[in-house]
Amino acid sequence: MKDKKTLFHYHLMLSPGILLLLIFSIIPMFGIAMAFQNVIPGKKIWKQEWIGWDNFTFMLQIPDIKQVVINTVVIATMKITLGIIIPVTFALLLHEVRTRWFKRTVQTIVYLPHFMSWVILAGIMVNIFSLDGIVNQLAGLFGVEPVMFLASNTWFRHIVVWSDVWKEFGFGTIVYLAALTGINPSLYEAAEIDGANRLHKLRYITLPGIMPTIILLTTLSLGNVLNAGFDQIFNLYNPLVYSSGDVIDTYVYRLGLVQMQYGLATAVGLLKSVVAIVLIAISYRLAYTFANYRIF
Repeated sequence: MKDKKTLFHYHLMLSPGILLLLIFSIIPMFGIAMAFQNVIPGKKIWKQEWIGWDNFTFMLQIPDIKQVVINTVVIATMKITLGIIIPVTFALLLHEVRTRWFKRTVQTIVYLPHFMSWVILAGIMVNIFSLDGIVNQLAGLFGVEPVMFLASNTWFRHIVVWSDVWKEFGFGTIVYLAALTGINPSLYEAAEIDGANRLHKLRYITLPGIMPTIILLTTLSLGNVLNAGFDQIFNLYNPLVYSSGDVIDTYVYRLGLVQMQYGLATAVGLLKSVVAIVLIAISYRLAYTFANYRIF
């Protein structure tokens, strides 16, 4: 009884989080039923017509669905790959800098975009890559014709991926810098005595030292391979680049809220969630195997 009284304030502190989880995550799960119904707007959910797997069957026959899945996997894979390579490389370079004020200034500057929303960043991207934007103006100095970057299927994926890398690589850099500080300095001193140069120390001390962190973040990111970034793409894309930039999340948005095909949109979203759960389970297992990381 005494323990319950002692723990009461902890439970009270948890209550707002549990309430938000209940309202925004648990209760909406009942909406999954719409994936198996012929949903008619305005009619109560328990009075809708049950049609079994028809929405899933129809979903697999839609011509666009294959391209949407390909776009999602390609964009997410590019983001994950560059989201590891760029921060690791930048952290290794920054770790070699010995001027502390310069090092901290660079860390702060590259970290700032992480705190900005995609609504703001998308506005900046549109201004930069528009017909009269700075990129086309600079290209025009060399006689290059203006390019509609955000309306080009050739350029759109690159803009999406590299802008995401620009936004998030500062956060990743700080994580890897923290891992680098955990390496025992005596290893570098012993290597210098043995005549090792910088490349030798990088190959035999630094990279092995941060490899568990790299493996951990890589395996955990596999669970997001179907999350290509709704906020970013929704604020950047347009009908001209649907063939290269339309992903599952934006497709579900258009099906559900624009075309009012609620049952079909729920089926697409449910299938994505099921695949994502499988990928998260696999990545969690890999993280435990290679980096000894586990939550439970």
